[in-house]
Amino acid sequence: MKQLFDNVSAMCSKLTTKEYSTSFSLGIHFLNKKLHDPIYAIYGYVRFADEIVDSFHDYDKKGLMEQFRKDTVTALESKISLNPILNSFQHVVHTYNIEWELIDTFLRSMEMDLEQSAHNQQSYKEYIVGSAEVVGLMCLRVFVQGNAEAYEKQKPYAMSLGSAFQKVNFLRDAKEDFDSLGRTYFPDVSMKNFNMQIKKNIESDIEKDFQHALIGIRQLPEEARLGVYLAYIYYKNLFHKIKSIPPERIMKERIRIPNVNKFGLLFQSYLRNQFNVL
Repeated sequence: MKQLFDNVSAMCSKLTTKEYSTSFSLGIHFLNKKLHDPIYAIYGYVRFADEIVDSFHDYDKKGLMEQFRKDTVTALESKISLNPILNSFQHVVHTYNIEWELIDTFLRSMEMDLEQSAHNQQSYKEYIVGSAEVVGLMCLRVFVQGNAEAYEKQKPYAMSLGSAFQKVNFLRDAKEDFDSLGRTYFPDVSMKNFNMQIKKNIESDIEKDFQHALIGIRQLPEEARLGVYLAYIYYKNLFHKIKSIPPERIMKERIRIPNVNKFGLLFQSYLRNQFNVL
C-alpha cells in the first residue's frame, strides 16, 4: 500500500529535520501534532536544496540542482516520487495548495548561490524573498489549514519572520560563508572591512523584521502559535547574543546557543503562551 511508503517518506523528512536543526525540531514539537509531518516535509525539502549549494563541493552542484528542480516538477506532476523527501513534499504541496510560484522562487534563490557571490540591494532582496520569505509562506499555508482570508492577512508577517531568521543566519554564518564559500550576502558590503557601523545598520534592519513578525505570530491559529513563537524566541536570543559581540569576532567564529539553553528558551516560551503574554 502506498500509505506505508508515504509514512516512510514522512519519517525521512522528520529525521532530516532533527539531524540538521535542533532549534526547528523543538519548534515543530510544540505545534499541534497534525502540523508536524507537513512542516517536517517542507523543512526536509528546503534543507536538501540548501545542502546541494552549500555542502557538495566535490560534486557537480549545478547538475545536481538542475536534477533536483526536474525531480521536483516530476514529483508534483506525478504526485509521487521515489525520493522520499520529494514524495512527502509533493503530498504537502497538493494537500495545502502551495503555489508553484513559491517553490520556483525558492529554487531560483538556491540557484543564485551557484553563480553569485556578492549582492547589491536588488539581488539581496530577491535572495531573501526566495530563500526565506517564501518558505515562511509555505509553512503559513499549512498553519491556516486552507483559510484563504487568514493566509492573505498573515502573509506580510510570515515574510518578515522568514526574513529575520535568514538575516540572523547571515550574521551567524558570516565567517563560513565568506571563508569557505566566498559569499557575502549583505548588499554592497565587503566582509574584509566589516565594522561596527555596518553591523549596527544590519541589526537595525533585522530588528524591524522581528517587530513586524511578532504582530503576526500573535494572530496565528492556536495550533501553530506556540511552536512559531518558540522559533521566534530562539532566533531573537541568538540575535541579541550576536548584537553583544564585536564584528571582528563574528568573522572568527560561528555564534551558537548551546542546546541546554535552547531548552530553557523552550520553557520560557511555554510559560509566556500559558499566561497569554503573546
